Order: sequence, then C-alpha cells, then structure tokens
Amino acid sequence: MKTIHSFLLLVLLSLSSLSGLWAAPRRDFAEQYRPDRQILVDSRREGDSLRLFLRFPGNNFRPGQVMYVAAWASYAAKQPKWQYPTQLRPGHFRQEPGGTWVDIALPLSRVPLGQIISVQPSLIPASASASISKQQSSNTPLPPPNSDYTDGALWLNITPARLTQSYILTDSLGHPLLRRYLRAGETFGVSSYGTVQPLQTRRYPLSSQPALPPMSNPASLAQPRTLALTDSASFTPGQAVQLSSGLYLLRAGSNSSWSGLLVEENSFPELTSADELIAPLTFLTTSAERKKLFDAPDPKKAIDKFWLDLAGGNQAVAKQLIRTYYGRVMEANRLFSAHKAGWLTDRGLLYLVMGPPESVYREVGQEQWVYRSNPERAATYTFRAKPSTFAPEHYELVRRPEYERLWYAAVEQWRKGITVRTGR
Repeated sequence: MKTIHSFLLLVLLSLSSLSGLWAAPRRDFAEQYRPDRQILVDSRREGDSLRLFLRFPGNNFRPGQVMYVAAWASYAAKQPKWQYPTQLRPGHFRQEPGGTWVDIALPLSRVPLGQIISVQPSLIPASASASISKQQSSNTPLPPPNSDYTDGALWLNITPARLTQSYILTDSLGHPLLRRYLRAGETFGVSSYGTVQPLQTRRYPLSSQPALPPMSNPASLAQPRTLALTDSASFTPGQAVQLSSGLYLLRAGSNSSWSGLLVEENSFPELTSADELIAPLTFLTTSAERKKLFDAPDPKKAIDKFWLDLAGGNQAVAKQLIRTYYGRVMEANRLFSAHKAGWLTDRGLLYLVMGPPESVYREVGQEQWVYRSNPERAATYTFRAKPSTFAPEHYELVRRPEYERLWYAAVEQWRKGITVRTGR
C-alpha cells in the first residue's frame, strides 16, 4: 500500500509540473508598439454612452463586420467578465489606403472608471452577421476572436479623462485626428457632443530635455515644479484652428476638463532640419561631439560623416544605421509623444537604443518591456504610470544601477557600427 501511495504522489507531482508547462503564456502587448500594427484611439462622452473612435491598420473591413467588445478584471485575466459582438453600420466606418476608421458607442454602465476593455475585429465574415445577432440575443456563449484577445485588438483602461471629455480633435476634413500632437500651423478643429462650445487654449514652453539613461538617479535631474504660461486664446465654435509651436492645454467649454496637445515645428514627427537630426544623438555621443556637429559649416554633411565614421567607411552600413536610428526616432515620436516629443521620453529612450520591445506585459499602472534575443543584453525594464493633465498616459522608467552594463553595451554596439536588432 505504501508503494501505491508513493506512486500516486509521484504522478500528482508530475502532473503539477506539467500543468505549469501547459499554462497559457502571459498576454503580450508588444504588437501595439509596432507602427504598422498600432491601433489609434480617441474617445468622447456622449450622454450615457462613451464613443470610441479607432483606426485599425489595413482596409479589409466590410459593412456588417463584427467587432468583439470585452471587459476584463485585469490585463492578465484569462476570461472576460463579459463580451458581446457589435456590427459596423454604414456611416460608422470608413476605409482609406492607410487604414480603417471605426466608431463604436459603449453604454457607460458597462465601462465604469478603471474598467479594462478590449475591442477586436472578428474573422467571422459579414455574411454570418444574422447568426451572430441571434447568438447575442439568446445569450449563447460566443467564441473568442482568438486565444488571448490580443491579435489585432485594442486594449484600453477607462480613465477619468475618458469619462469626462465631451469632444475630440479633428483634422482639416473633419475626421477624428486620433493623435495628441500637431505640426505648427496645421489646421484642426473640435467636434463636440451636445452644445457646441468655444475652444480655450493655454500655451506653455516646449521641453527639449531628453530622458536620463536607465541606470541614472532621477533625482539628479532638476525638474521645474510649474510651467510658465506663455499665452492663452479662445476660438469660436466651428472655427478652424492653427497653433504655433508649444505645449498646450485645451478645453471646449468652461465645464470640461483640460487636456494636453503638443505642437512641434517643421514636419514632426519626421525629421528635416540638421538640429532635429543631431539632438537624438545625445544617447550615443558626448556633448563635445554634438557641439562639433552643431558648429560645423554644413551640419548635415557633418552628420553623414559621423555615421560613415561609425560604419568604418562602409557607405551601405552607414545608410543602414541612419535608416534604423532615425526611423526609430520618428516611430517613437508617433508612439510616445505627449508632454514632449516621443524620443525624449523614457519609453522613447529604450526604443531608440535597444529597439522595440520583444514582449510587453501590462498591469494597471505598470508595463514591462522584455528583451531576450541577445543573452548578453537580456533584461526586463519596468515602467510605472505617472499621468498628468498634459500626458494622461505617461510612463516613467524604474531606473536601476544594474542596467549600466547593458546600456553601455548597447551604445557601444551602435558606436561600432552594428545595428541593434531587437523586437523586430
């Protein structure tokens, strides 16, 4: 009998070990940091509903396309608290070569403060819409869009700003802008729900302060406690608006909350001037090297020579380094711009030097970036949410001394003319 008990115990222990191997992997959100896969979103409070405006990459949606909306207890939850399908109707989606624009209204009763929701297009063809509607009305359990609800899905935390803002920004054609940055002089407008209100703006100076390396002590960087107001203005309802460069607070009407908007010069988020090409080199160069580039008679030629020297005179390698590094600068601007240009932020810092994260794991108020393909530089970096009126989705890196070796190894690889290949 003792032998049988021992055998059964061994079997149970073995099954327990195997269950760990069979456990579903953590939900990975790295896709959202791939510019070609990113889903853009804005929202507007409309009475007892919250309307989401989304842009999905690709243009393969059709009338009757089924979208799954689901609510989650956490980003790691295995099953949704609820889910239901909704069908796209004419007038609530449009397609262009750059993507598909969709808007969906959610009852406020289903999206309380702090709720995490996902929105995902189904692979079910529009012709099956009648069957889907029948399943929904009969409360029949619906099949998940995919195993972990991340493929092609938007995940969103319902914040106070999303529940109170009753307007969205629009482009010159009146379409949702879906970004919190503009180029100086770019025309935009405001689309409000309910009574149209005048737009009020407050302008503050732009920041050019880059993020500190990941092993630095944040206390070593003096931060101003307040920003000096430069000027303010008001625009009549329906007026096309153009702003000069600066960091702005906007609100439509005196009862709405303020929200941030970044307005940059030239062709932002792209880079055109010599100064814009030199500034991001702060992570790879010394101050003396950058001064030499700024002071050169022809700064753009000096920049080309800088990269050619790193490439050991190999023009093909130099071009690859330039495409990769400045491509990441522009991608970081699109992904992370908030109270300052995206490449200046903590997430932009890692994105430039380390590359896009290979995996991204989220919790409420935190996300982790994982790099693992190169064992010598494998690491996990933690970012914690630090929202503000200017940047409600801003994250700050948790800096640690042990990152020093990893950081300098990555910088040295760039200095040797070797493109860092991670996350793509």
